Amino acid sequence: MTKEGISSWHQIKDTATIASPALLVYKEKVAENINKMIEMAGGTARLMPHVKTHKMGPVITMQLAKGITRFKCATFAEANMLAEAGAKDIVVAYQLNSPTAESFVKLARKYPDTRFASLVDNLTSAQLLNDLFQPQTAEVYIDIDNGMHRTGIAPEAAFALYEQLRQLPNILCRGLHAYDGHLRESDLGIRTEQCNAAFLPVAALAEKMDKPEIIAGGTPTFPIHAKRKEVICSPGTCILWDEGYGSSLPEQDFIPAALLLARVISKPREGHLTLDLGHKAVSAENPITKRVFFKDLPEYEVISQSEEHLVLKTPLAAQFKVGDILYGTPWHVCPTVALYNEAQIIENGAHTDTWTIARGRRLLN
Repeated sequence: MTKEGISSWHQIKDTATIASPALLVYKEKVAENINKMIEMAGGTARLMPHVKTHKMGPVITMQLAKGITRFKCATFAEANMLAEAGAKDIVVAYQLNSPTAESFVKLARKYPDTRFASLVDNLTSAQLLNDLFQPQTAEVYIDIDNGMHRTGIAPEAAFALYEQLRQLPNILCRGLHAYDGHLRESDLGIRTEQCNAAFLPVAALAEKMDKPEIIAGGTPTFPIHAKRKEVICSPGTCILWDEGYGSSLPEQDFIPAALLLARVISKPREGHLTLDLGHKAVSAENPITKRVFFKDLPEYEVISQSEEHLVLKTPLAAQFKVGDILYGTPWHVCPTVALYNEAQIIENGAHTDTWTIARGRRLLN
């Protein structure tokens, strides 16, 4: 495959202290992506960015400094990270079960100045929260299935659940959560039509409720929902960006702010390079041709990948020696970040810091 180079900004002046494989996060590019996200939303008031992509407290600090105070997350570790960073409103976009629900209550009581909410799509889950939070109030959003069929309740059945929630003394239903992650059509016109059609029953449901908040969409439908004044947008991937969305969402000009640093560790035969970038260093849920892209290498073919190794075939192999570095752009950055305990922070071409990534399933005691 042939790829264009990224540009000179990704080159690091001194890589001697960076062990490979490494996740590199370019702070200036993160800042640019945050600014673009705010611009697309017309300000910060209707933004609730998802943190699942980066999972890093310092990124939250950067967003807070820009006036973003509300955030969405998917795990307890991410919720804890957000609370520690000073987020004012945290929505766990997940339906909680024991024992996570119990720790969620403890987290809410530990940070009384922060609002916490989670999702429900059935009465049993709501009853669990109602019982755990008493005598306090559990804030929830009804998770709507508007076509993805992963979680959520059908819009036509949701009003009955809403009325049931209103009967629970320790439950406050803040509104609706409608994630349309199945809508990824590259053509913006077609994606817009699909998004509008999927949102119609959600809007109709909201008309029957008492002024609900509506959290809708992710990164692919962000520019569409951003035009709806009644909707809170929750893009996530755009903070770091990746090859997958970069190649399929042409209308969004975010910048790849997270790259992978890999080294040549072997030249097993003529025309081949082996890198230290295996399954454990880059998300491997996609076909081998859609995992990582080396834009500084004009022509190559990915031959194989195992736990610790990635083998490339390239006519340029002779130009490389063992120990040389290649920078790769992940196809799917979210699960790639989740493979690392920390990110190496790059500013002005220099390695300046290390940021912890909120991974794991540890709960509060």
